[in-house]
Amino acid sequence: MTLLLRELAYFFAAVRFFTRLPVPAWVGHSAEMLQAAARYFAAVGLLVGGLGAAAFWLAAQVWPQPVAVLASLAATLYATGAFHEDGLSDMVDGFGGGWTRERILDIMKDSRVGSYGATALFLALAGKVAALCLLPAAWVPAALVAGHSVSRCCSGALLTRLDYVREDLSSKSKPLANRMPLSALAVSALFAAAGLALWCAAAPAALLLPALFLALLATVWLARLMLRNLGGYTGDCLGAAQQVSEIAFYLGLLAQWPAI
Repeated sequence: MTLLLRELAYFFAAVRFFTRLPVPAWVGHSAEMLQAAARYFAAVGLLVGGLGAAAFWLAAQVWPQPVAVLASLAATLYATGAFHEDGLSDMVDGFGGGWTRERILDIMKDSRVGSYGATALFLALAGKVAALCLLPAAWVPAALVAGHSVSRCCSGALLTRLDYVREDLSSKSKPLANRMPLSALAVSALFAAAGLALWCAAAPAALLLPALFLALLATVWLARLMLRNLGGYTGDCLGAAQQVSEIAFYLGLLAQWPAI
């Protein structure tokens, strides 16, 4: 297999793991391939964000901005199967209802959604809708592409510093147990930079500074919570990090800092 074909297979492996989108039948499936595919997390964000942007643009030709934002959200949820949203709900349920590391992990593994998780899910979806509705309509497609790619880069960055804490072999995220090398994070950052470049072509570049600051701050805050409560991360934690950093990114685009 040539280098280009191998890298393309890694990208498709990431698409298959994180979305419901079809991939070519020749793409193999193995733990090693998924580990290598981690470098393409932000590239998947470009794809998912692009689908959301297309849905927004099409809906905006007929309906007001709030309806178009809901259409974009529905498109991304359908494309990913609410994969990351489910992780956010599970993590908040675990951290909200568990008092020990073992109890937190047990709650997070439970397929039922508790009151903590349901509340977090509602606030996350409502936060995205509110933030995107307050942006100028012409900026929303670029915000979606940048937000999805940057947030997945932030989530993937946790793989370079934290350890995987589940010991059961049945976990879907078990292949991500090995730490991601910094070279893979650099590749992911390049795809995130492509999303940021799209924003700069459509909207003021100066708004990216608070957006990136809040996204990174949210990621660091979640990493500290994970270390304190679990000693590392699970797949649900990665999903939660993607969701929270995405929302933080949108909030940064809207932030109006007081003069000092």
